[in-house]
Amino acid sequence: MRKIVLSLLLLAPSWAMAADVVRHKLPNNSTFPIAAAVEVPAGATTVYLSGMVPPLADANAPANTPAAYGDTQAQTVSVLTAIENQLKGLGLTLGDVVKMQVFLVGDPALEGRMDFSGFMKGYSQFYGTEKQPNLPVRSTMQVAALANPGFLVEIEVTAVRPSAPE
Repeated sequence: MRKIVLSLLLLAPSWAMAADVVRHKLPNNSTFPIAAAVEVPAGATTVYLSGMVPPLADANAPANTPAAYGDTQAQTVSVLTAIENQLKGLGLTLGDVVKMQVFLVGDPALEGRMDFSGFMKGYSQFYGTEKQPNLPVRSTMQVAALANPGFLVEIEVTAVRPSAPE
């Protein structure tokens, strides 16, 4: 019996490590700031945030236009800031995000093509930094429209609540 208890005590630290989220890097030493895959342990608490859109940035701009909400980069920054604040209110951080879905509307300034470069400039301020190296898996897609004609960006995320230290 003593051997069984001792064996269990020796295995306990590996159980705690196994319960951690595992983020797999992209192949070929890619530095693109997303994960290739994320493993979430059984029993982890997942938190799903509804899609978030940008707040009004310029009340003097014509209503319901991209000028009222900013370009894709500005909208990305404002949406990720709002997500960061919502996560903080739940006791989480952007580092707890494991999955992100990004919806980009075609930018009229780019002949209706999504501004992926502008999105990445905003996204890279939050992910793939020394301060925040935890990368989510991510899908980015162009959609025909969002709820407001001025919105160019909507982002929804799934986060995992870190397990309490034992």
